[in-house]
Amino acid sequence: MPRRRYELTDEQYERIEPLLPEVEGRGCPYNDHRRVINGIFWILRSGAPWQDMPERYGNWKTVYDRFRRWAEDGTLESIVRHLQGELDAEGSVDWSQFNVDSTIVQAARAAAGGPNDNKKGPNQARAGHRTRPWLQPGWVLN
Repeated sequence: MPRRRYELTDEQYERIEPLLPEVEGRGCPYNDHRRVINGIFWILRSGAPWQDMPERYGNWKTVYDRFRRWAEDGTLESIVRHLQGELDAEGSVDWSQFNVDSTIVQAARAAAGGPNDNKKGPNQARAGHRTRPWLQPGWVLN
């Protein structure tokens, strides 16, 4: 099968395969890790909703569940750290590009324990009121 856009090459998969969890023999047959990883990359790179993932990567819910499990148990973080270490040892990482400067990233006053702005009222304080106007009371489609 030819490699598609967003999918790992054989060399890329071989680098991370030893870092992936072992497949247990219990329950339903476990989907192939490579297929699931390619599905995760397809979602992350395309920006599409999980439900729109192509069937060639398996059931979207399975891929989503594996992604969440690996994110929570540290599997994804360990893969990133391992790859960063390998690339750094090869001299392929420019660490000056990994810089977060507080003069660029501004935090809200409340993030530092300061007062927050609750003057807008209880309905305006809800998350998403700016991007989802239908959450505001009295909103009507014209």
